[in-house]
Amino acid sequence: MNPIQEYFYRIEEPERSTLLFLRDTILSSDPENITETFSFGLPFIKYRKKMLCYFYYSKKYRKHYISFYHGDRLDYPELIQEGRKKFKILLIDMEEDLPVEFILNLTEEIKSYIK
Repeated sequence: MNPIQEYFYRIEEPERSTLLFLRDTILSSDPENITETFSFGLPFIKYRKKMLCYFYYSKKYRKHYISFYHGDRLDYPELIQEGRKKFKILLIDMEEDLPVEFILNLTEEIKSYIK
């Protein structure tokens, strides 16, 4: 089992399936340019070998989230910055419908900031 698989394997259901679905959705949205890597103990998604986003868990909110690089350039009330310089996070509420379209739109917008 590779480190990315191990990361997701340690997460309980239904969170695991939800996060794997989001991961697969983002990766398949642009398979020629979007890849993933494991850095700092976390699964990172990259666009043209540059950071796009990563998955993590917030102890403060007790929710998983996607953290978007260049999130500081995005202006959406759903995103939380809280002192982060370049990142904003989107909390994933397992009790609500996933904002898949919104997440894909965010990744497309962030691509425009990646040189």
